Amino acid sequence: MKTLTTFIVLSFLLVGVSNALPKQKTTTQVNDNTIKTLIIGLNSNNLGLQSSSAYMIGELQLTQGVIPLLRILHTERNEELRIAAALALYKIGSPVAIYAVKQAIRFDDSERVSKLCANFYSEYLRNKISDEEINVDVSKTALK
Repeated sequence: MKTLTTFIVLSFLLVGVSNALPKQKTTTQVNDNTIKTLIIGLNSNNLGLQSSSAYMIGELQLTQGVIPLLRILHTERNEELRIAAALALYKIGSPVAIYAVKQAIRFDDSERVSKLCANFYSEYLRNKISDEEINVDVSKTALK
């Protein structure tokens, strides 16, 4: 019953946060209580709550969630939850998060998790390269 109540409260909180914030979110725009609630959701025993908390942490790009997401990626038995953690880490995009996704390609026992981590990492590299090309183009234009 307590888990169900927590899930309902978290759902309403997440709907409110997702409607109130613009598409590109930063940690300064997110309430500390929201961050704490999402971290509590990650540490829950409820698979759905953990998964949705991981998703929201990734969408909000909350660097405070990196350590709990790393724990899930490295120790969780459930493949879907490890994939959700890897996706959230990819969306956060910090060097530690990206490195963890890269290492999961080599060390995760599940072929499915490894392949999806490889997809996330290759997407990260593509975005990084395209950003560098844009910066080079802007620099060339500025020099002209």
